Amino acid sequence: MKDARQSLKNQTDATQPAGSRPGGRAARIQAVVLEAVESLKKEKPSAEITVPMIAARANVTPSTIYRRWGGVAPLLADVAVRQFQADALPPDSGDWRQDLSTWLEQFVDEMGSGPGRELLREALALGNTERAGQCTECILSTLDSIIARGVEQGAAPPDSQRLLDQVVAPVIYRILFTPKSPDIPYARGLLDECLAQAPSQSARKTA
Repeated sequence: MKDARQSLKNQTDATQPAGSRPGGRAARIQAVVLEAVESLKKEKPSAEITVPMIAARANVTPSTIYRRWGGVAPLLADVAVRQFQADALPPDSGDWRQDLSTWLEQFVDEMGSGPGRELLREALALGNTERAGQCTECILSTLDSIIARGVEQGAAPPDSQRLLDQVVAPVIYRILFTPKSPDIPYARGLLDECLAQAPSQSARKTA
């Protein structure tokens, strides 16, 4: 889990312009511009947002945005990644399976909605594997945290990569590439199947 969090930090740092210092001028400009984009997205469709609009809202020059991002699409992708990173863990109920199910249901509801689909598409825009990797690390970090609860409760949950491959990835595929978003029973079925394949705690102890 520590490695996943360090990887997420490294991916987040990679979104800062080369040579910038954390908390420096570049970081402050990046923050205010991304906040301006988030504010505008609440008021109008992404397709209607322009660089001059963002510049006016952030109180920077359009040339600053063009130099750092090149246009609106990379900005939308960065905002999408930031929203992924803000994903909150479900409260610890004392049952890691319930917590995992709660997170998955929320993920399906949010990502399967119109804004959620748009968020996924923007995060994956321009074929940028770095941004896609950041989103993946966010999901893995969340799953690792829930898995850690299970280990503390004496269980033997599947690892986060297995959950990503067998549960989250099929859900995302259906959200992006099928006419109808997956529903919660479909996602629960994937989760139940994945958990059923996990070795029992006793089997792990004797391995």
